[in-house]
Amino acid sequence: MPEITLGPVADSRQTRRSGGRGLGALLGGLALVALGGGAWLGWHNGWLHMALPPGESLAMATPAASASATTTAIVTQGNLIATNAALADATARLTALQQRLAELNQQAVAASDQATRAEALLVAFATRRAVERGQPLGYLETALRVRFGASQPTAVDEIVAATQKPVTIGGLTEEFATLEPRLVNGPANEGTWDWLSRQFGSMFVIRHDDTPSPAPESRLARARAALAGQRVDLAIAEVERMPGKDAATDWLAHARDWENAQRALDQIESAALSTPTVAPPAAKPVAIAPASAAPAPAR
Repeated sequence: MPEITLGPVADSRQTRRSGGRGLGALLGGLALVALGGGAWLGWHNGWLHMALPPGESLAMATPAASASATTTAIVTQGNLIATNAALADATARLTALQQRLAELNQQAVAASDQATRAEALLVAFATRRAVERGQPLGYLETALRVRFGASQPTAVDEIVAATQKPVTIGGLTEEFATLEPRLVNGPANEGTWDWLSRQFGSMFVIRHDDTPSPAPESRLARARAALAGQRVDLAIAEVERMPGKDAATDWLAHARDWENAQRALDQIESAALSTPTVAPPAAKPVAIAPASAAPAPAR
């Protein structure tokens, strides 16, 4: 019976098993590489989401959050600085505008005061002109009462009364000229004894050199000169000391009316010149509270 040898067959089988294991390892490695590449590609393209443990998530998020907070703080501080600069510029402009407005207000008030004073003076001068010419006031009476009725009521009433019975310096001069003979010679009903007493009294007069002569002729000349210079008060004083003063009763009344009207005119002119000037209120600048400082950026 023939003898069967099994040695070579066993070696061939062992060789085939080693080759199969190497090929399996190679295929397994290629599969792992393919899986790893596919996983990376899927994560890179957002196809896969990896859930990290809480500790690892916080550790990775903290640097990003810290960087974002720092950037936000820097931007906020820059914006605050720019806002403060703009606010300071606006405050300066507002202050300049307020000062200019105060100056314009003061100029307007001063111009208004000057216009009021000029109008009051115009009314006073026009009233004087009408009184001195013996003309009626007309519309000036209303303006006179509006401007001076509250501050100078007596003077206004005196002026209005004077225009209702006008007395002019020309009329006083003419009336005085007709009275001159009677003023010097005394009254018409003067008796002989009174006439002699007056004559003897005027013959012997003791006076200083600088004292005006009391002679009727001298008084008459001084009264005439006083009227020419519109010094009616001096003319009245001279006439009251003359022998024929009783004949000048009406003239004296007219002269006193003229004097009262002149004093009233002087009063309203003084009131027009002394019109008070009211100072305008000072402009108050707007107080703007400074902005609070920005917090330091977190680190």
